[in-house]
Amino acid sequence: MDFTALTVELLKVLNNITGSYGLAIIALTVIVRGCLWPLGVSQQRSMRAMQILQPKMKLIQERYKNDPQTMQKKMMEFYKENKFNPMSGCLPLLIQMPIFILLYAALISPQFMQEAGNSHFLFIDRIDKTLRGSAGTSYDGTFSVSGGDRFVVYKNVKIMLGDEAVEKSNIIKKNAVEIQGDIKSGETVDLKISLNNINLKFDELEKITGAEIDIQNMKTREVEKVKFERRDNILAASMPTNTPKGEFNIDILILILLFAGTMIVTQKVMMAANKNVNQDPMQAQMQKMMGTMMPIMIIFMFIIAPIPAGVLLYLVVSNIIQIVQTVVINKQLEAEELAKKGTRDLSNAKTIKPIETKTIETDKK
Repeated sequence: MDFTALTVELLKVLNNITGSYGLAIIALTVIVRGCLWPLGVSQQRSMRAMQILQPKMKLIQERYKNDPQTMQKKMMEFYKENKFNPMSGCLPLLIQMPIFILLYAALISPQFMQEAGNSHFLFIDRIDKTLRGSAGTSYDGTFSVSGGDRFVVYKNVKIMLGDEAVEKSNIIKKNAVEIQGDIKSGETVDLKISLNNINLKFDELEKITGAEIDIQNMKTREVEKVKFERRDNILAASMPTNTPKGEFNIDILILILLFAGTMIVTQKVMMAANKNVNQDPMQAQMQKMMGTMMPIMIIFMFIIAPIPAGVLLYLVVSNIIQIVQTVVINKQLEAEELAKKGTRDLSNAKTIKPIETKTIETDKK
């Protein structure tokens, strides 16, 4: 099953509903976070429990530090006694990782680029753009190339069956384009397509003499109309090339900074929500340091890695939802804790015996 294609189809459906691929990504984020809400409650409940139980856990670790096997046994007994699962807080993150990978794969796929790669949203010029990219001019008869370029079949395909021209969509597999030899800017690039990748009947394949196909360079998003000639069992073509122009996209940098900002706010909200919980000072200091260093590390990673704008939009909206979720769930947990405390206080009050008083009666004479 092609999960990338399913993700693209889902985005198409959401685009038809919302009227924008940007809104479609936001809608997808809301759906995902909504499905994960119960796990979010479990995660925050686990985090609060961890902070409350941390001092006792530290005592066990110190007492049995010279006996790892006994320490592990005592820790498992401690978890069971307090009904605490240390791995429950990691589950939402583990589930979100495949979703992130699927969205990333969908937004850089030929299917999405051909369908909606040039879609813009708010200040974002293109949903599929990355921070650094290469630009080429489409339909100028020359491909702008560099090392590692990939070429795919674009929308328009015209197959020549003798003197007859046949135009069909999806007649050739999108990833059917192969490169012969190395790609060197300024030299011709040789492309070929095997007849096995053309969806025609056998007798029609035998009649193919050539083709005129729109080919896209995946790296530069440039599209050129390429004329192929038949050579044995392949369609072959050569195209002149030049050096692509580098570009730095400010709109993607803004998205990265927005992600970092929302991540910092998320960390602060989570720390503020747990400020009334007795917490190990070393752990509190470590969390504070991680809250500062993590956004810096992620910004650095996103500057180096080619993350599409649509994925960054997903992450920004996901962080905003996380902030709201943290506030709402922690208020719910605080209310539960207050209710439990009130029940315990009432129970303790009932166990206190009333003070007996004796009335001294005086004889009336």
